[in-house]
Amino acid sequence: MDGAATNRQGARTHALRAQIALRQRILNGDYPGGTRLYEVSLAEELAISRTPVREALSRLAEEGLLVRTRAGGFVVRSFAVADVLDMIELRGVLEGTAARLAAERGVCPERMAKIGCLLSQLDSCFGTRPDDTDLDRYSQLNDAFHQALAKLAGSKVLEEEIARVVRLPFAAPSAFLPYKTQIEALVSTLAPAHAQHHAMIDAIAARQGARAEALAREHTGAARANVQQIFAAHPAQGPQLAALGLVIG
Repeated sequence: MDGAATNRQGARTHALRAQIALRQRILNGDYPGGTRLYEVSLAEELAISRTPVREALSRLAEEGLLVRTRAGGFVVRSFAVADVLDMIELRGVLEGTAARLAAERGVCPERMAKIGCLLSQLDSCFGTRPDDTDLDRYSQLNDAFHQALAKLAGSKVLEEEIARVVRLPFAAPSAFLPYKTQIEALVSTLAPAHAQHHAMIDAIAARQGARAEALAREHTGAARANVQQIFAAHPAQGPQLAALGLVIG
């Protein structure tokens, strides 16, 4: 890898780490709804340059945790638990429809090969021990998998609607926090979720539309039920625990 490529990879890593750190602070309540975030002060706090901070803020705005102001800055968004649940439900409906249509219409070999490659890459994220699991890579590949899933139906309208909903707070497939102290719990949640990835693609390949849709709905439905249970059992810790619950998506 040449120097330029190394620098680009380093910038991406810094941006991802900044995104994770800032997301955690927002969910912990360190930055309450309505808080204005400034690149300079955040860069100083995180001990990195402003460029990865700017990229991290843009990504968090795409997730729906931040709102862009007319002046060009970012403000922490306020949201209710019911909104989170509804947004997860909406993603499940749309992805379920995409999976069913893909199975019914059939998918070209090239797209099936591409999503099959993503499944293999996701497989490789899991190690023999919980701390061997590459959570950063899983997060990136999981997003790529769900984007590829949205394309399988061959519907531009459906693809655009899914892209829109995943920008809402916590609705994104990888809207979770890799807390180092909870890696084992995270991995135990990721493994069955990834098994559902394989099952969905198998159903699409077998042209089983109803099964593909049910699996996609179950995939996000489990996340919704998990969030409900977490908020009911730990209302005071809701924001932080909700993020952990969404790892299943």
